[in-house]
Amino acid sequence: MTRSSASGGPSPTTWSSCSDPGAASSAPPASVELSDAVRRRRMVRAYGPDPVPRPVVDGVLDLARRAPSAGNTQAVRFLVLDTPAAVDGYWDLTLPAEAREGFAWPGLLQASVLVVALVDPGAYVARYGEPDKAATGLGRGLDAWPVPYWWVDGGAAVEALLLAAVDAGLGACFFGLFDAEAAVRAAHGVPDGWRAVGSVSLGWPAPDRPGRSQGRPRLPLAAVVRRGRWDASA
Repeated sequence: MTRSSASGGPSPTTWSSCSDPGAASSAPPASVELSDAVRRRRMVRAYGPDPVPRPVVDGVLDLARRAPSAGNTQAVRFLVLDTPAAVDGYWDLTLPAEAREGFAWPGLLQASVLVVALVDPGAYVARYGEPDKAATGLGRGLDAWPVPYWWVDGGAAVEALLLAAVDAGLGACFFGLFDAEAAVRAAHGVPDGWRAVGSVSLGWPAPDRPGRSQGRPRLPLAAVVRRGRWDASA
């Protein structure tokens, strides 16, 4: 994966304005090949104390914004929380102090950057109501979509972000907001209609223990590929 210049991307702001394992380090590595990034990506739940420079964060986000977008709607946004106060405020909303005593991943709270990925379903309806897409009928409303592609695009953007984090030498972890979504959106001035796909923590990876699901074996290729028919073998 060839990494573009980190200083060339847009600066992350508030709304209105996991990756490679290893010891904590703030030294960016050489760029990695895409196949290596895919194989090395994992969810990192512990981070070192060094902050991530804004140009490094910008570079990761610049790659993430290039993910596929249905109809080129481009209705994915990244709410970046990259100050101690902003990060602490997020955790106060999503994991109050009384819930942290038994939290299994305290190192996750040390991430110096949090990125909330958001999508605008209404933008897809508007886009597919335009002349070049109107024949699809998807411009009639949200219920016209048999598959809600705003979630697909949001997931694609998050995956691109996770792979870009590997390329930058960062640790990253994707997790949901669940019952705290509305509170997070309200606290950060997110306009009505936008929905949160989830959040991604970013930081310099520190040693951590494997997640509870990591022991599940990855299915072999033959188990996930169907050629021609569902009941056909790979």
